[in-house]
Amino acid sequence: MQTRTVVSEFLGTLLLVFFAVGSAVLGVEYIGTVGIALAFGFTLLALAYALGPISGCHVNPAVTLGMLVARRIDPRTAVEYWVAQFLGGIVGAALLFLLAKQVPGLKTSGAFGSNGYDDRSAVGINLGGAFLAEVVLTFLLVFVVLAVTHKVAVIGFDGLPIGLSLAAIHLVGIPLTGTSVNPARSLGPALFAGGAALSQLWLFIVAPLVGGVIAAFAHRLTHPVPALEPARLDGTA
Repeated sequence: MQTRTVVSEFLGTLLLVFFAVGSAVLGVEYIGTVGIALAFGFTLLALAYALGPISGCHVNPAVTLGMLVARRIDPRTAVEYWVAQFLGGIVGAALLFLLAKQVPGLKTSGAFGSNGYDDRSAVGINLGGAFLAEVVLTFLLVFVVLAVTHKVAVIGFDGLPIGLSLAAIHLVGIPLTGTSVNPARSLGPALFAGGAALSQLWLFIVAPLVGGVIAAFAHRLTHPVPALEPARLDGTA
C-alpha cells in the first residue's frame, strides 16, 4: 500500500464532503442552488491541483472504478482507494455534523445534504428517473476525467474541466436528486441523516458505479489506445 496516495484520497474525500456538502447544509439559504453547484466545482478544482499529482484526486469510487475498467490502475489500488474514499466521506460528514450541531435551530435529521427521490426530490422524480439521472450525470464526470487525464494523475490544466463539469452536473442534478455522482459523498451524509436517506442510499451507490463503467467503455471508443502502445496497469501509456 502506498500511504501517500491512500491518505490523499481519504483527505480529499473528507474535504469534498465537509466543504461542498457543507455549503448545502449550512449555506443554502444564502447561496442557493448555483452557489452549491459552484462550491462542489471549486472544491474539486482546488483538490485536483493539490492532490492530483499524488493520487489522481479521484475522491470518488465511481471515478476509481472508471479508472480500473480503463486499465489505468490495478485492482489492489482500486480497493485501497475505495476504502479511503468511503472512510473519508464518513469522517467528513461527521465533522460537518458536529459543526451543524453548533448552529441553533439547524435541522440535521432527514436531509443533511443527503440524496433522494420521490418525496425527497425537489421535483419529485421517481426511482427510475433518479437512477437514470445519476447514471448519466456520473457518466459525464467520469468521461471527462478519463478524457483529460492521460495517466492516473491530474496535471496541468486537467483540473479545470473536471471542476467545471462537476459544477454543471450539480446545476442539473440538485433539483432532481440532490446530485450524488459519488457513492462516498452520499454515504457519509446519509448515515447522519438517517431514515429515508438510508433506505434510498443504495441507488446513490449503484447508479454512479454503473455510470462510471459505461463512461470507461465509451472512452475506449472515443479515445482508443494505439495498438503498439497498450494501456498498462501501472498507469503509463
